[in-house]
Amino acid sequence: MSSPWWIYDRLLAQIPSEVRVRRVLVGRAWTLVESHGLGIAMSHRNEDEGLLRPPFAGRALTEIASFVRSWNVREAAIGLAAVNSHFNARERVEAAFGRPVSVDDRSTAFQVMHDELAGRKVAVIGHFPGLEALGKTCSLTLLERQPQPGDLPDFAAEYILPEQDYVFITGVTLVNKTLPRLLELSRDAKVVLVGPSVPLTPAWFEMGVSVVAGTVAVDPDEVWLATAEGGVRDIWDRGAATVHFRAEDWVRCSG
Repeated sequence: MSSPWWIYDRLLAQIPSEVRVRRVLVGRAWTLVESHGLGIAMSHRNEDEGLLRPPFAGRALTEIASFVRSWNVREAAIGLAAVNSHFNARERVEAAFGRPVSVDDRSTAFQVMHDELAGRKVAVIGHFPGLEALGKTCSLTLLERQPQPGDLPDFAAEYILPEQDYVFITGVTLVNKTLPRLLELSRDAKVVLVGPSVPLTPAWFEMGVSVVAGTVAVDPDEVWLATAEGGVRDIWDRGAATVHFRAEDWVRCSG
């Protein structure tokens, strides 16, 4: 585990070799890859970095998923969406939990954990919407690569994270390759991986993560259409669902 690539290798080793990519969409907000499920990752709009290896449809999922290791962030987002097309496939997640994934429960991880976080020191990597209420009940620090008013720049993580009780980390850190270091800095905190880019796998619990919150496309065609039409938050109105779990949830439900 000395190399930071071990996290990527751990995820990629579980991608089935026989599965093919059906289609890929790089939208305004989300990058989608469809194989036996529909995977979502946040798009990166760096116009200086082209897509280096299209076309993608028809190629092995293992090949496209390996792009998550790319230093080209647009290409790495395609790789992460490919990874998520396996881990976050609706049938796989429902089988693991023994129940349907519902679009009716729209609670975010921040809302679900609100009472648990009260009075605690909490850091959030990534400026998620709707954190105002949380900031009123805990000592909240937001770190962001493109800081908004009140945020700290992401490089403040070296100083901030070792002092926190809870650290929420966006799945986008898999794309920009900062996740291994962030997990190391947060080893004394309870870590929550959160956002549509997060692969839904219990492997995270072997890496020091306490809670995983990701997204499942319950209606892949609607999520695809919303993304193609430039949608951002409205994918949750059109077939995307949020799933939260801890280690005991996965073990209990998967038997």
